[in-house]
Amino acid sequence: MKFKILFVCLGNICRSPAADGIMRHLTEERGVDHLFEIDSAGIGAWHVGQLPDKRMRDHGALRGYLFNHRARQVRREDFDHFDLVVGMDDENTYNLRRIAGTPAHIKKIRCLADYLRRHPGQKTVPDPYYGGSADFELALDLIEDGCAGLLDELL
Repeated sequence: MKFKILFVCLGNICRSPAADGIMRHLTEERGVDHLFEIDSAGIGAWHVGQLPDKRMRDHGALRGYLFNHRARQVRREDFDHFDLVVGMDDENTYNLRRIAGTPAHIKKIRCLADYLRRHPGQKTVPDPYYGGSADFELALDLIEDGCAGLLDELL
């Protein structure tokens, strides 16, 4: 039986597909990918069907990642399917609680920043969409840190 993780950000074109790709990379690297099902989604439907933002794909590629997930919107049924639903910031987790509907579903919601080890003062993974190169690099640093911390906790 696989442990199922869904990463969620606002539009599913920057942070959550990066977390999806990074977590897949980490599980493969550790030889435990067979134990996990990993996906990502967005709160909004603006980008459904699109590849991740080109800037995120380019920055990820420089670190050896392939971000090729097609954007989709989070659905209430996701809370039945996934064991853990991980938002990138407080607004995402707030909206996930509204979508979840039941106390059992709400218990599955976490913020990726809860798993940060190298960035202890950071409370969220900021959205780089309206920023520049440094913002995408910071988002990737935080996502790598959070995914590694989450994977360590799960293993």
